[in-house]
Amino acid sequence: MGEETRFRRARVEDCGEIAALYSISSDGVADYIWRKLAGPSEDPLAVGERRYAREDTEFSYKNCVVAEHNGELIGMLVAFPMEAEPDPGEPNGEEDPVLAPYGELERPGSYYVCGMALFPEHRGRGLGARMLGLAREEARRRGLAEMSLIVFEQNAGARRLYERHGFREVARRPVVPHQLIRYTGDALLMVAEVA
Repeated sequence: MGEETRFRRARVEDCGEIAALYSISSDGVADYIWRKLAGPSEDPLAVGERRYAREDTEFSYKNCVVAEHNGELIGMLVAFPMEAEPDPGEPNGEEDPVLAPYGELERPGSYYVCGMALFPEHRGRGLGARMLGLAREEARRRGLAEMSLIVFEQNAGARRLYERHGFREVARRPVVPHQLIRYTGDALLMVAEVA
């Protein structure tokens, strides 16, 4: 395949690809949020791009690492410390029952792997494992003892990857069905020790 995949901090000009990849990683949850925020003729991905271009929120390109192969952006990881108080600029479950399960599964004090995705043609090469390793290194650098993430129980491939990297289920909530959300069943909070 030529050049090796490299990882780097995201830049503001990456926000379009970050939004597309975050849409993949959220299995429809981002699409749901962005469609609610979009104007009547606005593309929801444009909303995601605009939101990731911000610098004053956790959902920012500043909290993203991207993977590049042969100069092409092929994947991203967004992760940040989970604060006890929600980001005031973000929709939450108190206002929206479809989002409620995800808010209930937050783990304050952990390093939250909010989203991680690769474009389909770049999967199966160990890059997801490398991204989890980068997240673990950053959590360690920040002095955090745990990492957390939310995954749909029906996403068996992702669950296996996380379990192989020390994540274990600690809580679950039923998914509120919506046509944009790809899975039903439960959403799982998984936690791993950083050490």
